[in-house]
Amino acid sequence: MVFSSHIFLFYFLPLTLLLYYSVPRLWRMPALTVCSYVFYGWTNPWFCVLLAWSTTVDFICGNFIAGHWRLPGQPANETAPSGFVRAPRFQRRLFVALSLISNIGMLAFFKFFMFGQENVNALLTTFGQQPTDILLVLLPAGISFYTFESISYNLDICFGLARPASVWVFEAAQQSGRPVTGWWNKLRLELRALNAFACYITQFPHLVAGPIIRYQDLEKQLHDRPHSYEKFARGVAFLAMGMAKKVLLANPMGDIADAAFGAGPLVWYDAWWGIIGYAFQLYFDFSGYSDMAIGLALMVGFVFPKNFDSPYQADSITNFWQRWHLSLSTWLRDYIYIPFGGNRSGEVRTYCNLLAVMLIGGFWHGASWNFLIWGAIHGVMLAGERLIGKDSPWRRAPLAVRIGLTFAITCFAWVFFRAKTLPLAWDYCLSMVGLNQPQPGTALIHGVLYDSYHVAVLLIAGVIAFAGTQSWDFTRRLPPWKATVVFALLIVSVLMLWTQTANPFLYFQF
Repeated sequence: MVFSSHIFLFYFLPLTLLLYYSVPRLWRMPALTVCSYVFYGWTNPWFCVLLAWSTTVDFICGNFIAGHWRLPGQPANETAPSGFVRAPRFQRRLFVALSLISNIGMLAFFKFFMFGQENVNALLTTFGQQPTDILLVLLPAGISFYTFESISYNLDICFGLARPASVWVFEAAQQSGRPVTGWWNKLRLELRALNAFACYITQFPHLVAGPIIRYQDLEKQLHDRPHSYEKFARGVAFLAMGMAKKVLLANPMGDIADAAFGAGPLVWYDAWWGIIGYAFQLYFDFSGYSDMAIGLALMVGFVFPKNFDSPYQADSITNFWQRWHLSLSTWLRDYIYIPFGGNRSGEVRTYCNLLAVMLIGGFWHGASWNFLIWGAIHGVMLAGERLIGKDSPWRRAPLAVRIGLTFAITCFAWVFFRAKTLPLAWDYCLSMVGLNQPQPGTALIHGVLYDSYHVAVLLIAGVIAFAGTQSWDFTRRLPPWKATVVFALLIVSVLMLWTQTANPFLYFQF
């Protein structure tokens, strides 16, 4: 089930909101969790088993890491620098390791097992051996996102940045005077805490395609969050603007990208036109999904952090990653780059860390050499920009020049993100620099690339990407004229759904 579908907009969402606001406040999170499982299991109910396994394992690990539960023979809990109580070192390390093995093991198996088999077969064929049969593994929707969120839960607890759901529930019970003794009362409170954690992991707005919501960002909201008409109205506005980005901008840009990447060798300007179309498709598709996720969360009282900050206005690749997919870039920074040593261990180590983190980020998107090369391009650019420093002559170039060159480099890297195979990516890059001879009849695709409708949409997308107001800022206040614009966008977007045969979000494949 996707947000930009009639079954979601006219059936699932209204019924979920009706159930959520009609049950007593204590039952709202269980109701939201159940609805989220229905949302997730709509396509394949077996995926819910894997999600439940991940939720249960990480909930148990979190309680042991925090010292809420203790292994026999372990000493009293320690106090973290933040003041939070946590388990002794051996217990923390043991259950952090178990959590990482569970999450990374699942991610590696479902995402990279087939990739490994294909490369082993390629080596066997190279050396004249008979390749083996490949075991087909179905990739569960959203596994890249919810495994990273589960990892953040236990690492936040280990680093003393957050407390597990059980601690919140038990403290709330003590403060209210409810009994916390006896096995039945304790079990009841633990189940309530498990549901709070399950609601964090399975919440349908961010479950299958992000943003990657870190536990510390939702920790307090899981147990106490206000609901208001203003918050709900802003959520509707986010939903409408995200729908408009997806249906009115991203989908037409997808027509341009599909035509260009499916045409074979192109004239250089056709190749650039196609990759610019893809750059806008990817941005408005994913930022539109993020807007819709933020809006849906607001409707049930949750506030998610911003995930995009006008990334195509960046004047360097470093600045691009301070604006693009913020939930991923900050996750990689806080949980991989900084623990690897960050920039604290000398220049050479810093460059290696930057490259390693971007390679991991590339592989996170998919098991393909194309994604690895995409990550390597960004890693090399990040290291290179750090090497030349902030006082280089490049930094004194006109802002428009810096933004234009950054966008060109980003588009070049997007080729490896979009092309299905490495040879196709290489051929497309050759077309971009004029080193490919177009095939006879290639000009026929001009009917798609340059028809008035697609040209107009691309120009509008460019104006919005480079000079438009962000949804985050536009929805802060909703006077009547803004509410009218938002309502019109929602109506037009929903009507356009009837004319479009497919509306998949690109990041569902990751």
